[in-house]
Amino acid sequence: MLAHTISLYRKAYEGLSKENWYLSLVMFINRSGTMVIPFMTIYCTQKLGFSIVQAGYIMALFGAGAIAGAFLGGKITDKIGFYWLQVGALLSGGVLFIVLGFLESFAALGIGTFVLSLCNESFRPANATAIVHYSSVENRTRSYSLNRLAVNLGWAFGGALGGFLASVNYELLFWVDGFTNISAGLLLLKIMKPVKTRHAAGQPETGTPGNSAYRDKVYLFFIVLTILFATCFFQLFSMQPVFFKTEWNLTEQFIGSLMALNGLIIATTEMVIIHKLEGRRPPLVFITLGVVLTGLGYPLVNVLPASAWVAVLGVVIITIGEIYSLPFMNTFWISRTSGNNRGEYAGLYTMAWSAAQILAPALGSQIIRYFGYASLWWGVGLVSLFSAAGFFFIHKRSMSN
Repeated sequence: MLAHTISLYRKAYEGLSKENWYLSLVMFINRSGTMVIPFMTIYCTQKLGFSIVQAGYIMALFGAGAIAGAFLGGKITDKIGFYWLQVGALLSGGVLFIVLGFLESFAALGIGTFVLSLCNESFRPANATAIVHYSSVENRTRSYSLNRLAVNLGWAFGGALGGFLASVNYELLFWVDGFTNISAGLLLLKIMKPVKTRHAAGQPETGTPGNSAYRDKVYLFFIVLTILFATCFFQLFSMQPVFFKTEWNLTEQFIGSLMALNGLIIATTEMVIIHKLEGRRPPLVFITLGVVLTGLGYPLVNVLPASAWVAVLGVVIITIGEIYSLPFMNTFWISRTSGNNRGEYAGLYTMAWSAAQILAPALGSQIIRYFGYASLWWGVGLVSLFSAAGFFFIHKRSMSN
């Protein structure tokens, strides 16, 4: 049994290019420093004396910068390629994180946050395009899963370290976040060479050269569904922790453990699951299943008794839904691209998730305010099922063409 398990894990990681391992290492270092944004609201209210409304505006500016950065990052990637944009985004983001720690007025911090987010988030489309370049059609989904593994491990490490540093001195958050960004950029320069071509060598181009993502009606419908699903999914990190604390009286330590459980499940199982599933069915089939599971995970708290094990069960189901859906979403949008427009498609996909990061807490908090938590969880379930139906509709339509 042990030998079989070891063999299964070994095969899950086999065949991935060394460049994608390098990219994942860079991503891990970058995400290990992700600690300013999770603590930004507390920093604004407790350290700078801003009102909760002002802190909300600062976070909204971060979201707006992320959308703008994703749009520009996609455009620039298609113009100059992914390598130098990744380097530039990491280095400029690192410097701006350090600068941000010195900005104490509301206007200055707002402008600084927007510019930082714009530079920092332009990294994502370039990074997504790089993963495509260094992967084959057969291992592309696993290559993205490896990147997600690095993100989740880095997030867990950064969150824990950030909590400790915040208890000592909030200014340390900005220095560490900046330092890890710069370190990741310098490491990328050291271990990977600039790429002269934007096309993945030896790989067929599946999209229509020159076709714009903004004129691809199927893809635009996919993006709308992604925003709906992502807005539901992000309740896991925005409204659900507040619910567990205020309604179920669970401790902060236990709630933190639930968030860690999400990352732990992904880190230990996603690569193996994707290895077993990749290529067996069209990506939209797995996306549909994953979105359905996510939608079912939230309303459980409305029908089962308030208890720690129900909270764990809900997080486990949502996480399994995440594993089935997110990696194959990347596979789907890549399948519609060519080397000429891949950055634009990646940028639009990144923008969808950035928009959902803004919508999730904004809509969730308003529903809670006027209708209560139970309505939010039922609503999230229904919207997720609606999104799943939409993804399955795209699948059936593609099969009939």
